[in-house]
Amino acid sequence: MNYLASIGSYALMVIEVFKKPTKWRIMKALILKEIDELIYGSLGILVFISFFIGGVVAIQTALNITSELIPKYLVGFATRQSIILEFAPTFCSIIMAGKVGSYITSSIGTMRVTEQIDALEVMGVNALNYLVFPKIIAMMLYPFIIAISMYVGIFGGWIAGVFGGFSTSADFVEGVQLDFIPFHVTYAFIKTLVFAFILATIPSFHGFYMKGGALEVGKASTTSFVWTSVVIIILNYILTQLMLG
Repeated sequence: MNYLASIGSYALMVIEVFKKPTKWRIMKALILKEIDELIYGSLGILVFISFFIGGVVAIQTALNITSELIPKYLVGFATRQSIILEFAPTFCSIIMAGKVGSYITSSIGTMRVTEQIDALEVMGVNALNYLVFPKIIAMMLYPFIIAISMYVGIFGGWIAGVFGGFSTSADFVEGVQLDFIPFHVTYAFIKTLVFAFILATIPSFHGFYMKGGALEVGKASTTSFVWTSVVIIILNYILTQLMLG
Protein backbone atom coordinates (compact mmCIF):
# COMPACT_ATOMS: atom_id res chain seq x y z
CA MET A 1 0.00 0.00 0.00
CA ASN A 2 2.91 2.35 0.74
CA TYR A 3 4.19 1.83 -2.80
CA LEU A 4 0.77 2.64 -4.27
CA ALA A 5 0.51 5.75 -2.10
CA SER A 6 3.97 6.85 -3.24
CA ILE A 7 3.04 6.32 -6.90
CA GLY A 8 -0.13 8.36 -6.37
CA SER A 9 1.81 11.16 -4.65
CA TYR A 10 4.36 11.13 -7.46
CA ALA A 11 1.61 11.42 -10.11
CA LEU A 12 -0.01 14.32 -8.23
CA MET A 13 3.38 16.03 -7.96
CA VAL A 14 3.95 15.75 -11.73
CA ILE A 15 0.51 17.28 -12.39
CA GLU A 16 1.16 20.08 -9.89
CA VAL A 17 4.49 20.91 -11.58
CA PHE A 18 2.66 22.18 -14.67
CA LYS A 19 0.13 24.32 -12.78
CA LYS A 20 0.46 28.04 -11.99
CA PRO A 21 3.68 28.62 -13.98
CA THR A 22 6.38 31.01 -12.78
CA LYS A 23 6.97 34.18 -14.82
CA TRP A 24 9.04 33.46 -17.93
CA ARG A 25 11.64 36.12 -17.05
CA ILE A 26 12.46 34.22 -13.85
CA MET A 27 11.94 30.76 -15.34
CA LYS A 28 14.38 31.39 -18.21
CA ALA A 29 17.22 32.08 -15.77
CA LEU A 30 16.34 28.97 -13.76
CA ILE A 31 16.31 26.78 -16.88
CA LEU A 32 19.71 28.07 -18.05
CA LYS A 33 21.14 27.42 -14.58
CA GLU A 34 19.82 23.85 -14.59
CA ILE A 35 21.17 23.20 -18.12
CA ASP A 36 24.60 24.24 -16.88
CA GLU A 37 24.38 22.08 -13.75
CA LEU A 38 22.63 18.98 -15.11
CA ILE A 39 23.69 18.76 -18.77
CA TYR A 40 26.96 20.62 -19.27
CA GLY A 41 28.22 19.54 -15.85
CA SER A 42 27.62 15.87 -16.71
CA LEU A 43 29.31 15.90 -20.11
CA GLY A 44 32.83 15.23 -18.85
CA ILE A 45 32.07 12.11 -16.81
CA LEU A 46 29.90 10.61 -19.58
CA VAL A 47 32.57 11.20 -22.25
CA PHE A 48 35.25 9.66 -20.01
CA ILE A 49 33.17 6.55 -19.20
CA SER A 50 31.88 6.13 -22.77
CA PHE A 51 35.39 6.17 -24.25
CA PHE A 52 36.70 3.39 -22.01
CA ILE A 53 33.53 1.27 -22.09
CA GLY A 54 33.64 1.37 -25.91
CA GLY A 55 37.24 0.20 -25.73
CA VAL A 56 36.38 -2.62 -23.32
CA VAL A 57 33.49 -3.82 -25.52
CA ALA A 58 35.76 -3.91 -28.57
CA ILE A 59 38.55 -5.78 -26.74
CA GLN A 60 36.21 -8.34 -25.18
CA THR A 61 34.48 -8.97 -28.51
CA ALA A 62 37.84 -9.45 -30.27
CA LEU A 63 39.11 -11.80 -27.57
CA ASN A 64 36.00 -13.96 -27.92
CA ILE A 65 36.45 -14.36 -31.68
CA THR A 66 38.44 -17.58 -31.52
CA SER A 67 37.65 -19.01 -34.96
CA GLU A 68 39.31 -17.88 -38.17
CA LEU A 69 35.94 -18.33 -39.88
CA ILE A 70 34.38 -15.47 -37.92
CA PRO A 71 34.97 -12.15 -39.74
CA LYS A 72 36.99 -9.51 -37.91
CA TYR A 73 34.49 -6.78 -38.77
CA LEU A 74 32.23 -8.20 -36.04
CA VAL A 75 34.32 -6.23 -33.53
CA GLY A 76 33.06 -2.95 -34.99
CA PHE A 77 29.54 -4.32 -35.41
CA ALA A 78 29.28 -5.52 -31.80
CA THR A 79 30.71 -2.25 -30.47
CA ARG A 80 28.21 -0.17 -32.43
CA GLN A 81 25.22 -2.29 -31.40
CA SER A 82 26.21 -2.42 -27.73
CA ILE A 83 26.87 1.31 -27.47
CA ILE A 84 23.80 2.55 -29.39
CA LEU A 85 21.21 0.08 -28.12
CA GLU A 86 22.12 -0.28 -24.46
CA PHE A 87 25.20 1.37 -23.09
CA ALA A 88 24.65 4.99 -24.12
CA PRO A 89 20.93 5.34 -23.30
CA THR A 90 20.58 2.95 -20.35
CA PHE A 91 23.92 2.52 -18.59
CA CYS A 92 24.67 6.25 -18.82
CA SER A 93 21.22 7.01 -17.37
CA ILE A 94 21.97 4.84 -14.34
CA ILE A 95 25.25 6.74 -13.90
CA MET A 96 23.28 9.98 -14.20
CA ALA A 97 20.85 8.72 -11.53
CA GLY A 98 23.81 8.77 -9.16
CA LYS A 99 25.27 12.11 -10.25
CA VAL A 100 22.27 14.19 -11.29
CA GLY A 101 19.68 12.42 -9.13
CA SER A 102 21.69 12.87 -5.93
CA TYR A 103 22.29 16.54 -6.76
CA ILE A 104 18.59 17.21 -7.38
CA THR A 105 17.43 15.39 -4.24
CA SER A 106 20.02 16.98 -1.98
CA SER A 107 19.50 20.51 -3.32
CA ILE A 108 15.69 20.38 -2.99
CA GLY A 109 15.92 18.45 0.29
CA THR A 110 18.23 21.10 1.73
CA MET A 111 15.70 23.77 0.74
CA ARG A 112 13.01 21.76 2.53
CA VAL A 113 15.13 21.41 5.69
CA THR A 114 16.00 25.12 5.75
CA GLU A 115 12.32 26.04 5.15
CA GLN A 116 13.04 27.84 1.86
CA ILE A 117 10.26 25.87 0.18
CA ASP A 118 7.83 26.98 2.89
CA ALA A 119 8.90 30.57 2.24
CA LEU A 120 8.18 30.19 -1.49
CA GLU A 121 4.71 28.82 -0.75
CA VAL A 122 3.98 31.65 1.71
CA MET A 123 4.82 34.14 -1.09
CA GLY A 124 2.25 32.43 -3.30
CA VAL A 125 4.81 30.76 -5.59
CA ASN A 126 4.09 27.27 -6.93
CA ALA A 127 7.22 25.72 -5.40
CA LEU A 128 6.97 22.56 -7.52
CA ASN A 129 6.83 24.55 -10.75
CA TYR A 130 9.62 26.85 -9.57
CA LEU A 131 11.95 24.00 -8.54
CA VAL A 132 11.07 20.99 -10.72
CA PHE A 133 9.89 22.41 -14.06
CA PRO A 134 13.31 23.95 -14.96
CA LYS A 135 14.93 20.58 -14.27
CA ILE A 136 12.49 18.78 -16.58
CA ILE A 137 13.10 21.27 -19.40
CA ALA A 138 16.87 21.12 -18.90
CA MET A 139 16.84 17.30 -19.02
CA MET A 140 15.06 17.40 -22.39
CA LEU A 141 18.53 18.25 -23.74
CA TYR A 142 19.81 14.97 -22.35
CA PRO A 143 19.68 13.21 -25.79
CA PHE A 144 22.40 15.60 -27.03
CA ILE A 145 24.96 14.33 -24.52
CA ILE A 146 23.82 10.74 -25.16
CA ALA A 147 24.54 11.31 -28.89
CA ILE A 148 28.03 12.46 -27.92
CA SER A 149 28.34 9.40 -25.68
CA MET A 150 27.47 7.14 -28.65
CA TYR A 151 30.11 8.76 -30.86
CA VAL A 152 32.81 8.70 -28.18
CA GLY A 153 32.00 5.09 -27.25
CA ILE A 154 32.39 3.87 -30.83
CA PHE A 155 35.53 5.99 -31.22
CA GLY A 156 36.93 4.42 -28.05
CA GLY A 157 36.22 1.00 -29.52
CA TRP A 158 38.05 1.95 -32.70
CA ILE A 159 41.07 3.22 -30.74
CA ALA A 160 41.21 0.04 -28.61
CA GLY A 161 40.64 -2.30 -31.55
CA VAL A 162 43.11 -0.72 -33.97
CA PHE A 163 45.90 0.34 -31.63
CA GLY A 164 45.52 -2.80 -29.53
CA GLY A 165 46.07 -4.93 -32.62
CA PHE A 166 42.67 -6.63 -32.38
CA SER A 167 41.28 -5.29 -35.67
CA THR A 168 42.30 -3.23 -38.65
CA SER A 169 40.76 0.20 -39.10
CA ALA A 170 39.07 -0.92 -42.35
CA ASP A 171 37.52 -4.00 -40.69
CA PHE A 172 36.27 -1.98 -37.71
CA VAL A 173 34.70 0.74 -39.89
CA GLU A 174 33.12 -1.93 -42.10
CA GLY A 175 31.57 -3.49 -38.98
CA VAL A 176 30.26 -0.13 -37.78
CA GLN A 177 28.56 0.41 -41.15
CA LEU A 178 27.29 -3.18 -41.52
CA ASP A 179 23.48 -3.63 -41.53
CA PHE A 180 22.93 -0.25 -39.88
CA ILE A 181 19.27 0.27 -38.93
CA PRO A 182 18.45 3.99 -38.40
CA PHE A 183 15.48 3.10 -36.16
CA HIS A 184 17.92 1.82 -33.54
CA VAL A 185 19.11 5.41 -33.01
CA THR A 186 15.48 6.60 -32.84
CA TYR A 187 14.75 3.87 -30.30
CA ALA A 188 17.75 4.96 -28.21
CA PHE A 189 16.66 8.61 -28.23
CA ILE A 190 13.06 7.76 -27.30
CA LYS A 191 14.37 5.76 -24.34
CA THR A 192 16.68 8.64 -23.45
CA LEU A 193 13.82 11.16 -23.34
CA VAL A 194 11.75 8.89 -21.09
CA PHE A 195 14.75 8.35 -18.81
CA ALA A 196 15.41 12.11 -18.78
CA PHE A 197 11.91 12.75 -17.41
CA ILE A 198 12.44 10.07 -14.75
CA LEU A 199 15.85 11.53 -13.84
CA ALA A 200 14.28 14.96 -13.31
CA THR A 201 11.12 13.97 -11.42
CA ILE A 202 11.82 11.00 -9.12
CA PRO A 203 14.81 12.66 -7.36
CA SER A 204 12.74 15.87 -7.12
CA PHE A 205 9.89 13.89 -5.51
CA HIS A 206 12.19 12.42 -2.85
CA GLY A 207 13.76 15.80 -2.13
CA PHE A 208 10.52 17.79 -2.05
CA TYR A 209 8.59 15.47 0.25
CA MET A 210 11.40 14.46 2.61
CA LYS A 211 11.00 15.04 6.34
CA GLY A 212 13.61 15.51 9.03
CA GLY A 213 16.99 17.21 9.17
CA ALA A 214 20.36 17.14 7.44
CA LEU A 215 20.84 13.39 8.01
CA GLU A 216 17.59 12.62 6.20
CA VAL A 217 18.82 14.58 3.15
CA GLY A 218 21.56 11.97 2.67
CA LYS A 219 19.11 9.12 3.16
CA ALA A 220 16.69 10.68 0.66
CA SER A 221 19.50 10.99 -1.91
CA THR A 222 20.33 7.29 -1.52
CA THR A 223 16.67 6.27 -1.77
CA SER A 224 16.12 8.42 -4.85
CA PHE A 225 19.16 6.85 -6.58
CA VAL A 226 17.87 3.33 -5.88
CA TRP A 227 14.32 4.02 -7.07
CA THR A 228 15.43 6.02 -10.12
CA SER A 229 17.70 3.15 -11.18
CA VAL A 230 14.95 0.56 -10.60
CA VAL A 231 12.41 2.54 -12.65
CA ILE A 232 14.93 3.09 -15.47
CA ILE A 233 15.69 -0.65 -15.65
CA ILE A 234 12.00 -1.59 -15.66
CA LEU A 235 11.13 1.01 -18.29
CA ASN A 236 14.11 -0.10 -20.36
CA TYR A 237 12.63 -3.60 -20.51
CA ILE A 238 9.13 -2.33 -21.33
CA LEU A 239 10.28 0.10 -24.04
CA THR A 240 12.57 -2.51 -25.61
CA GLN A 241 9.70 -5.00 -25.72
CA LEU A 242 7.33 -2.41 -27.24
CA MET A 243 9.70 -1.00 -29.88
CA LEU A 244 11.97 -3.91 -30.76
CA GLY A 245 10.03 -6.96 -29.60
